[in-house]
Amino acid sequence: MMYWNPYRNRMSGWDWFAASLSTVLFWAVLIAVGILLLRFYRTLGRGPGQPGSSGTRGTAEQVLAERFARGEIDEAEYERRLAVLRGHVSGRTEGSP
Repeated sequence: MMYWNPYRNRMSGWDWFAASLSTVLFWAVLIAVGILLLRFYRTLGRGPGQPGSSGTRGTAEQVLAERFARGEIDEAEYERRLAVLRGHVSGRTEGSP
């Protein structure tokens, strides 16, 4: 006949550690898969030429306009570079070799 042993079905310290570690790893993998799926579905509808798609730098004029909008270059520099891009350079500017 079997008797009930209160210590027989208890977890040891290593059992608690393994259970905790496996639970943390399970949730980390689940969250990582969710994030990857979200990123995949966000970029799914974007083609290579559409704005906001990765790998698209845009035209030189768009990049120049973005730099001007962010304040990286001033208006004179923007107009000078835009003229160079469009091929309307009228002589040398001050300070150029």
